[in-house]
Amino acid sequence: MTGGGLLVAGTTSDAGKSVVTAGICRWLVRQGVKVAPFKAQNMSLNSFVTREGAEIGRAQAMQAQACRVEPTALMNPVLLKPGGEQSSQVVLLGKPVGELSARGYHGGRQQRLLGTVLDCLAELRGTYDAVICEGAGSPAEINLRRTDIVNMGIARNAGLPVLVVGDIDRGGVFASFFGTVALLSPEDQAHIAGFLVNKFRGDVSLLEPGLDMLHGLTGRRTYGVLPFRHGLGIDEEDGLRVSLRGTVRESNVSPPVGEDVLRVAVCAIPLMSNFTDVDALAAEPGVVVRFVDRPEELADADLVVVPGTRGTVRALDWLHERGLADALRSRAAEHRPVLGICGGFQVLGEHIEDDIESRRGQVDGLGILPVRVRFAREKTLTRPEDEALGEHVTGYEIHHGVAEINGGEPFLDGCRVGQTWGTHWHGSLESDGFRRAFLREVAAAAGRRFVPAADTSFAALREEQLDRLGDLIEEHADTDALWRLIESGAPQGLPFIPPGAPA
Repeated sequence: MTGGGLLVAGTTSDAGKSVVTAGICRWLVRQGVKVAPFKAQNMSLNSFVTREGAEIGRAQAMQAQACRVEPTALMNPVLLKPGGEQSSQVVLLGKPVGELSARGYHGGRQQRLLGTVLDCLAELRGTYDAVICEGAGSPAEINLRRTDIVNMGIARNAGLPVLVVGDIDRGGVFASFFGTVALLSPEDQAHIAGFLVNKFRGDVSLLEPGLDMLHGLTGRRTYGVLPFRHGLGIDEEDGLRVSLRGTVRESNVSPPVGEDVLRVAVCAIPLMSNFTDVDALAAEPGVVVRFVDRPEELADADLVVVPGTRGTVRALDWLHERGLADALRSRAAEHRPVLGICGGFQVLGEHIEDDIESRRGQVDGLGILPVRVRFAREKTLTRPEDEALGEHVTGYEIHHGVAEINGGEPFLDGCRVGQTWGTHWHGSLESDGFRRAFLREVAAAAGRRFVPAADTSFAALREEQLDRLGDLIEEHADTDALWRLIESGAPQGLPFIPPGAPA
């Protein structure tokens, strides 16, 4: 028996598909529905490792948490990890299978993956009561429709109804809704069940005349109007477009337990990956996290984090070009705290031998840590656990670089010299006891009277966020109508809208 299903599409990227999908999943699981997330193809530099050692998008891992199930490769069979403007690493069922240009991928490879994608979705639908699928970008990318396997391509082949999400905070949401449907073929239009307005500010009654007109023009209803809420963009997908996520203002930070706040500067290196590693630091009362790209911005930082990257050698070049390389060396020499994670750990070493990512051969690192890195063709994908700073730590590893450590004190899989730490482990700071012990060391080295809160649970905070998403759906969507749509798991066969119909 095939379970119910729904595809959550969006008028644009960042319309809110990921969080709406997570919200629907959390609402359903609270109703006793056995539900799973699914995204056929994800493009993201923020990824996660499942228990079976498969790499998937972090958004799908977050959605699995919303469903209270363990994430698997079935939930994100195709992951594209950008290596620049023109090419991406293709990860299929959790394992890298090659590097392709955008033209090469859309020119044929993508369509050949459709069978694998449909098999994964069918397996999930045979196991769960409902599968909530997430689209990518817009379903009206008509230039890519022929090879589409993530939006209307998956809806048509799997017979799914489609809910289109629009971000009204950006403006133009009615035109976006109408235009999205009008650009589709009659066969694709038959799958569009209706709309969901996201990020609304103000009096909903003022919006209702427009929703009625939209229904009259399209024959499709609106399933809800979700209000704007701060702080719900958890595990964002698109690391390629992030250069600076901006500064977290101190007024938005919970008051410190001790006398001082702790300032963390994160180097916004190119192709930054898994920048979600610092979310656990930002969750601590009194910790201010900001992303920076100038050496003077490190001056007042108590801790500098060099995060992961999909382009280690490119990031190293960028650090030199910006003057940040010398600033990091100076910090290390002055015994001021620096933490390198994954690619950030690699650039702190003595040299890098890279014939895989950049194909630049041997390149000198910053020489701060006694580490030599060689890039292997096989990618390391593990979920390690260990003890560090007297505390239990868990994490996950995603890297081609193999580190040879020739000194320093052991630190997880890496090492420590003075107040500079390096590790390949992502997610280690989510371990509460370890994070508190690490921040105490940072505060002592920085001379700050900062005390980590004794009761901050990162896992509990994530659960609260997911419940807030579930509350949004439960309180602001027509859940009865939404459930009937999901339970049917079938296209609605609504009227065809000719392009330009309003005129």
